[in-house]
Amino acid sequence: MEMNESQHWNIHGNEELNKSSVSVRGTLNLISTYLNTDDHRPVIAFGRADPSSYPSFRTSSSIVEALVDAVQSRNFNSYPSTQGVLSARRALAEYYSRGLPYQLSSDEVFITTGCTQAIEVIISVLASPGANILLPRPAYPHYEARANFGRLEVRNFDLIPEKSWEVDLEAVKALADNNTVAIVIINPNNPCGSVYTYQHLKEIAETARKLGIFVISDEVYAHMVFGKKPFVPMGEFGSIAPVLTLGSLSKKWSVPGWRLGWILTTDPNGILKKHGIVESIQNYKDISPDPPTCIQGAVPQILAKTSDEFVSGLLDLLRTNGDILYEKINEIPCFTCPNKPEGSMLSMVKLNLEQLEGITDDVDFCSKVAKEESVLILPGVAVGLKNWLRFSFGMERCSIEDGVARLKSFYLRHKLH
Repeated sequence: MEMNESQHWNIHGNEELNKSSVSVRGTLNLISTYLNTDDHRPVIAFGRADPSSYPSFRTSSSIVEALVDAVQSRNFNSYPSTQGVLSARRALAEYYSRGLPYQLSSDEVFITTGCTQAIEVIISVLASPGANILLPRPAYPHYEARANFGRLEVRNFDLIPEKSWEVDLEAVKALADNNTVAIVIINPNNPCGSVYTYQHLKEIAETARKLGIFVISDEVYAHMVFGKKPFVPMGEFGSIAPVLTLGSLSKKWSVPGWRLGWILTTDPNGILKKHGIVESIQNYKDISPDPPTCIQGAVPQILAKTSDEFVSGLLDLLRTNGDILYEKINEIPCFTCPNKPEGSMLSMVKLNLEQLEGITDDVDFCSKVAKEESVLILPGVAVGLKNWLRFSFGMERCSIEDGVARLKSFYLRHKLH
């Protein structure tokens, strides 16, 4: 049947979603359209923080065996509790309690479909009329995208590169008001590769307490540190100000495709429960999809049997790669990397446009370097910092060296004469 062109349809897309859809994947997909299909060199994917496909970063056999055992047990074929499989929640509570001055219970753990869903849950819980949230700049962009979609006002505070990307606490105090509900920190940091000290985290908690807000601590890269600073969980300071801790299997265990994350209420004084946050999280989870039950079922064995050798090997690779990227990238005049990465697998690099001819901004740079050199980099504007670049060094060493050599060639062609 032919359609009449004059037919009226009451159909339209969600404009709010279109406005708020800045994402790492979306930005990289856009930059990828500039790749030259006639260039047969392998693409160097500095923009992707997913090393799991590289042989040196593949997950260990014990982690795979844990999932196989969970499937073969046939104990995880049913719908789970919306809070998550009890054995997984117990294991996570025990695992995290080792680094805290208090004991977590399984009731304080919510299993999510990756940390991405954990962010969605928390932002949705907080998105009441008039409320605002304090987000770092630069930051993982999913926080701001979800807040914009949920009409939760965003107020950005800067991270200070000259102070190893620490939080500008004076700016935080100036931004907050009686409608501010929470502050987000990411430690170890995505996208900066920094690690916060015990003292700085304590100051963040004390600031949150004075402002009457709680801390959302994104610890997806927990324990993935390889500099001089140890990892300190924000939950250490849960008695000063309430903390929601977010985590996942993706990074430390190198299985991002398994899509399993969690929310922990690291709040020994019960403030989040008293003020309805915990109930709202549970109610939101009741109407949300769950991660596969078999993956949840594998969590206790994964946490118990992941070897120290696997983790230390991963950190050794990242330390070496981070050092190489830092040293080599700073040899190219159009780049400045202010801090050697100390954690995660990421680093922020300043783009010195005054050294280049015919490059207008970070997006233009990334588009042209993709086309000319088959190097894929995330422009800083995607993480809130225009004319910077986010690099991942979670890849083979030879790929980093090849990628930096191509960037040097690009610079020599485009340098200002």
